[in-house]
Amino acid sequence: MKFTSDCSAEIERLKNEWKTAEAIVIGAGAGLSTAAGFTYSNERFEKYFGDFAEKYGFRDMYSGGFFPFETQEEFWAYWSRYIYINRYADTDNGTYKRLFELVKDKDYFVITTNVDHQFQKAGFDKSRLFYTQGDYGLFQCSEPCHKVTYDNEAIIKDMVKLQKNMKIPTELIPKCPKCGKPMTMNLRSDDKFVEDEGWHAAAKRYDKFLQKQDGRHVLFLELGVGYNTPVIIKYPFWRMTKQNPKAVYACLNYGEAYAPDEISKQSVCINCDICEALSKI
Repeated sequence: MKFTSDCSAEIERLKNEWKTAEAIVIGAGAGLSTAAGFTYSNERFEKYFGDFAEKYGFRDMYSGGFFPFETQEEFWAYWSRYIYINRYADTDNGTYKRLFELVKDKDYFVITTNVDHQFQKAGFDKSRLFYTQGDYGLFQCSEPCHKVTYDNEAIIKDMVKLQKNMKIPTELIPKCPKCGKPMTMNLRSDDKFVEDEGWHAAAKRYDKFLQKQDGRHVLFLELGVGYNTPVIIKYPFWRMTKQNPKAVYACLNYGEAYAPDEISKQSVCINCDICEALSKI
C-alpha cells in the first residue's frame, strides 16, 4: 500500500491534478465533517449533552444515539438537540466552503455517507449531490409503511426550544401521517431505511455522471473516508481509477491516507488535516 507522510510534496501534486482534471468526483466521509468542526465528543458533547452524560453515563453523541431512553419525550429531547447542532446550526469552520470554492467552476459530483447536509449549506448544487445514507433533516415512518420522507426543520427547532428537564412536550412527538406509528430519522442503520424518490433520482444522476467519464482525466477525490462502509466510496474509487489510465485517485485522510499498489502511480495520498490541506490548494 502506498503511504505518504510528506504533505507538502503531495499537495503540490494534487494542485496540479486539480487544475488539469476534466472532472472531479468527490467522495466524502465522516473525516471531512470532523475536520469542519463536527466533533461528537469532548467539549462539544459536554456543551450540548452534559445533562444526559451526567444522568446516563455515555460520553459521546454517537453512543447516546443508541441509548434506550425510557420515554419518547426524552428520546426526542436528545435527538432534537443532536439534529439541530449537526444539521441546522452554523458549525462549519470554513472547510466545506473552501472545498466549494475550489470545485464550483469544475465539472464535479459528490457522493457522501455524511448526513449533516453541509454540502448544500456551503453552496454545492443539489443536483450534483448523492447522500447515500440519509439526512438528519428528514423524518420517515419507523415501520415504514410508505417510502416518503418529511422535512423536520420546524418541528426540530420547536423541540429544542420547548423542551424542559430533558423532555419535549408530548404533543410534539412525531407520528406517521399515514399509519400513526412513531416517526424516526431517515438514517441508514437497518433494512427499514427509506430510499425515497429523491434518493433514487440522485443515484441515477451519479451513475450517469460516472458513465460520461470513461477515458477522461478524472480526479477521484476521497475526503475522510474510513472503513465503516468502504464499498460505497473507497473501493469503487480504487476500481474506477485502475480501469481508467487517465484517472487519478487522491486520498486526504489524517492517519489513513493510502492506496493499493495497483494504482500507486495514479495516486496522491495526503496524511494531514483536511482543512489544512484544502487551505493550501
